[in-house]
Amino acid sequence: MMRARLISRDRPDDLMVALRRLNLSVRSCQQLTRELGHAQVLVTGGRPSYEEELLPEYGTREREQFPTWVSGKASDRAGDALLSGSRKQFERLIALARRSPRTDALARALEAVLELQVTPVLELGGRRFEWGTRTYVMGVVNVTPDSFSDGGRFPDAASAVEHGVALAEAGADILDVGGESTRPGSLPVPAEEELARVLQVVEGLRARTSVPISVDTMKASVATEVLKAGAHLINDVTGFHFDPTLPGVVAAAGAACCLMHTQGMPRTMQQTPHYEDVMGEVMDYLEQGVLQALLAGIPRERILLDPGIGFGKTLEHNLFLLRRLEELRGLGQPLLVGTSRKSFLGKLTGGRGPSERLAATLGSVAAMAVMGGADVVRVHDVTEARDALAVADAIRHARGGGDLYGA
Repeated sequence: MMRARLISRDRPDDLMVALRRLNLSVRSCQQLTRELGHAQVLVTGGRPSYEEELLPEYGTREREQFPTWVSGKASDRAGDALLSGSRKQFERLIALARRSPRTDALARALEAVLELQVTPVLELGGRRFEWGTRTYVMGVVNVTPDSFSDGGRFPDAASAVEHGVALAEAGADILDVGGESTRPGSLPVPAEEELARVLQVVEGLRARTSVPISVDTMKASVATEVLKAGAHLINDVTGFHFDPTLPGVVAAAGAACCLMHTQGMPRTMQQTPHYEDVMGEVMDYLEQGVLQALLAGIPRERILLDPGIGFGKTLEHNLFLLRRLEELRGLGQPLLVGTSRKSFLGKLTGGRGPSERLAATLGSVAAMAVMGGADVVRVHDVTEARDALAVADAIRHARGGGDLYGA
């Protein structure tokens, strides 16, 4: 599938990686790095003939209206290209590509990465989520004896429901109920046991709160029952890569889904995780999940994506992904990110345990909000996260620059 990735100006190494991907010589890479200006976008999964299809009748001077186009040389990546230009040049290219069904995929990929499309809206459980207006909060309701942070705190449905209601009253926009621990090293739980843990909780929450309910499961049989009980979203940590029947269940119920990236399953995922290009491989994985969702009949506006922080990733992988969340915008979907109390935060703060990672969690949540990287954050501490996000979102949307700014 075609995809576009924005190459950030403040990360020149990214441009060199993109040029190497096109199999250019070191000298060519160095020369192009000096010459290329404006915005750079790496397009992958296209056809080698795109440039010829779009610009055959344009002469050298006329082509200056459009981005500079550097095509890949390697046979296995011949459809890859690096485009460099101003926003106006990209807008002209998008308008041109829109004229033909053969090049419409290129137009859509560029629109997504340059955020030229209208911000989508998700209707979920009677509530309206307008992406880009603020960062929404998903509160965690674990009904497991062995979750890494709060396993065993809510051993029965009644206590879990009380906790979920408290999170809703604290301002959670979504409640995420989980009955199977996916911490590193955890073992699978039979579907019957997982369902016994979560079904009464979903029913109890539906009876006591209007907040939309998500269920964290990778099993179609569990999803079928919780959706009947009133859940609105299925949060699959395998991104539709585990149970091939799960997308159909979500589609039939008219539910939404969140597709997460993981390298390996929880039992083994933290055993020497390795990537050649962590962002590219995460995007490939998530894109495959999106395709499965669309083929099953799930509308695009009902699909969220999660890079899977801590799922088959080292400390550096996690930090790299968090800094470059904007690149995931190239997939054209809203982003849900979970950093709450995770082990990489403990490593960064001198070995603090899960219960001591609130400040670090809030630091990560605020950073994502200011950078505009996450549409939803999944947290254990809703009150504190809402306060941090109130400040971070206000900074991101600040417009009071004085009279000259029209504010």
